[in-house]
Amino acid sequence: MSLLQINELVASHGLLTAVRGVSFNVEEGEILALVGANGAGKTTLFRTIAGIHKADSGRVMFQGKDVTGVEACRRVAGGIALVAEGRRLFPDMTVEENLKLGASSGRKGTWDIARVLEAFPQLKKVFKSRASHLSGGEQQATAIGRALMSNPTLLLLDEVSLGLSPLAVDGVYASLQHLIDAHTTIVLVEQDLNRTLAVAHRIICMLEGEIVADGKAADMSREQVMEHYFGTHRSTHGEAVA
Repeated sequence: MSLLQINELVASHGLLTAVRGVSFNVEEGEILALVGANGAGKTTLFRTIAGIHKADSGRVMFQGKDVTGVEACRRVAGGIALVAEGRRLFPDMTVEENLKLGASSGRKGTWDIARVLEAFPQLKKVFKSRASHLSGGEQQATAIGRALMSNPTLLLLDEVSLGLSPLAVDGVYASLQHLIDAHTTIVLVEQDLNRTLAVAHRIICMLEGEIVADGKAADMSREQVMEHYFGTHRSTHGEAVA
């Protein structure tokens, strides 16, 4: 049984259908990357999986249970954590306070402040600093750490490197390697295709709310992914890009 099953999911913003009949599975321990231009539906898909955005139709199955109608806070308690685009930290709270908020669901597990600081050592020197005073890389590390404090079974990372300097991106990805080595199940949205191809086991390309390619990262070249990204090549959903 797959950890996450998305079945014919449809989600809209008013009259605009952002996610159009999307179906895919995520296996335990898998690193899946969603790739697509702005407006492809990636963020809406993430928000619908997390329960922040309501699905029009279709199903979200998590650990064999239908959670389509389950509210977001209960999905967090059940093991789904979203690191939203833009980090969404509480700016007047310290790093410590933001991290502690992540544990408010009461979900048991191995992630605590000590382990987060081990995975993200750049946070040690700013632990008592307000989030508004942090660099972009430190804010992203704090946002990921806050999500980990809920001890998720599935981690959704939206736009990991957006707005960060190359050095900050290096730091965040170095820390993410701790999660990858621990076989954490991750679905990520990343605009940096070189990073995507380096860390992902599998890549799904989205275009105008639909999946246009789904295959193993090892079988995809940067050029092939870019063709799907811009809609110059369509493959049958479920086929690896060849």
